[in-house]
Order: sequence, then structure tokens, then C-alpha cells
Amino acid sequence: MKEKILRALREHGDEFVSGAFLCTQFGVSRQAVWKNITSLRENGYEIESVPNKGYRLAGSPSGLYAPDILSRLPEDCLCRKVECFGLLDSTNTKAKQLAELGEAEGTLVVAEEQTAGKGRRGRNWASEPGVGIWMTLVLRPALSPAKVPGITLLTALALTKTLWELYGVRAEIKWPNDVILAKKKICGILTEMSSEENYVNYVVTGIGINANTASFPEEIAGKATSVFQQTGKKIDRSELIAGMIRILCSDYKRFVEEQDLSSFVEQYNNVLVNRDKEVCVYYGMVEQASPENTERGIARGIDCDGALLVEMDGRVKRILSGEVSVRGVYGYV
Repeated sequence: MKEKILRALREHGDEFVSGAFLCTQFGVSRQAVWKNITSLRENGYEIESVPNKGYRLAGSPSGLYAPDILSRLPEDCLCRKVECFGLLDSTNTKAKQLAELGEAEGTLVVAEEQTAGKGRRGRNWASEPGVGIWMTLVLRPALSPAKVPGITLLTALALTKTLWELYGVRAEIKWPNDVILAKKKICGILTEMSSEENYVNYVVTGIGINANTASFPEEIAGKATSVFQQTGKKIDRSELIAGMIRILCSDYKRFVEEQDLSSFVEQYNNVLVNRDKEVCVYYGMVEQASPENTERGIARGIDCDGALLVEMDGRVKRILSGEVSVRGVYGYV
């Protein structure tokens, strides 16, 4: 009910919404409307009430609240359940626990803070409370396990679309899943799955976004940034979460229907930061790079399976994500 009331108040903008309208719209009593309005106020929402006029949303808290996120999503969105936590070890870990218990596809796990956030290839991910976005989406795709990495690429693409749509910010992607602003990383994505030989039980797609981070530790300041640092404006995290999940769920549905990334190759290549540039391909850890496990070539884009096409000595080689890193010749991008 709180989700429905917030959606109705937002749809009416600065106009008041009468209690009678809300009662009729949702088939509940005035007492039920008042009870939910009171609960929303207790959670930090500023809701004005004027006799004979009704209610108006005047302000929202900065914290993340499940009904708020849901109220910003289309009612036919795949994501129909959001679970918000103040503190988790990892949203991916929690999402996997829920998936093992049979949680429905489209469930979103969000945390204000993580104590053991996960990055790609076992790296830790710093999760400062109250300013970033740390979330994981539970999916149950009708795909072969080999096609699941495509979800990671779609997730990165969804964020670039959202940043442009909401804030007019043009982000890029460093293949396969790092979202870049001003040649610095703002987002990391970690997709994990439970599968059998030819069947996917579930997938969890973890997303960490530097949203309102004002500064970074010296050791990563040269390669990390935030939406706030690049725009100078504090963003509404619930708005960004809902915007990205809406786009991701829509694109994911099409991906599963078509069984490959054909519909998204051009979109992805248009924001690929290394396209038509020389790159280094590291087979193993970048920190342990040697001539024996490193190749150079020109990145030409991705194919319908999400492989990076790298031109080397006149031939094109398909690079698959996994135990491979791709970077610019002179730095991170």
C-alpha cells in the first residue's frame, strides 16, 4: 500500500490528492490510507495534508526504502519485490541465500552498507554507507550457462543508458563490465550463478555504484570517481536504482527471448571506451603480467555472444571474459 500511495502522490506532482481518490483507487478505507500515510511520515517522508484537498508529497528522506524504490518502477516490471537492509556482509551473498530458498526472479536486494562487498576475481569492494548504491538482482534465466555472461554486459549497458536518461551524463564501458566516467570507474558488476551442465538454477547480478561519494582514498583516487564528482549534484539514489532496474529488466527480457546480444551489440559498441584503440589483453592477473601472458591488439567491439573482438596481426581474436583483463596500453582505459 505504501508503494501505491507514493506512486500516486508522485504522479500528481505539486497537486493534492484527495483521501477519497486514494480510497477508491486502491479499494481501502480512509483509516487504511491514514495509517499508511502516518507510517511513511515516520520513515521520513514529508507529506502535507490539507482538509478538503488531500495529501501532497513535499519531500523524501535520503535513505533507501523498499516501497519508495518500487513506487518508481512500472507496475509490469520484472522487479516486484525489494528488500532493503541497513547492513549486510554482501548483497550477492544475501541474494544467493534467498535464491536457494526459492525467491522469485526479479527480487532486488539493497544495502546501505556492506562489510564484505565482492569485486570481480575475488577482489574486495569498498562500500561506504549512505552515499553509494550496493544492490543485487535475483534472476532465473532460461539460458544455457554459457550465455549468462551476457547479463553482465547488459547490466553495464543499462547503467550508461540510465545516466544519460536521468542526468545527461555520457558514461562509457571498459569491457566487459566496468562503467567509466571521465576515464575513471564509477561502477563494478559481479554476476554469479548456480547451474548444472545445461541448466541455470539462478543468477545474481551484483551492482556497486559510486553515487554520491565526495572523495576516495589516495590509492584509488586516480582511477575511481562518482556521479556526484562528475556532475556536482547530489543524486537521488532511489531514482537511480529504479531507473537502472527498469531498463535492465526490459533489456534482460529481450535478451532471454532472443538468446543472444544481437539487439544490443551496436548500443554496447557505441559506448565501448576502447573501441578502435590499442589494448593489452592479460591472461591472468594484471599485477603478474609478463610477455608470455600478454597480447596486444586493436579492440573492434563485441559480438552477439559478448566476446571482445581484438584484431591482432591481421586476424580477429575473440576474447571471452573470465580469467582475462583488458586495459589500455598506457593505463586503466
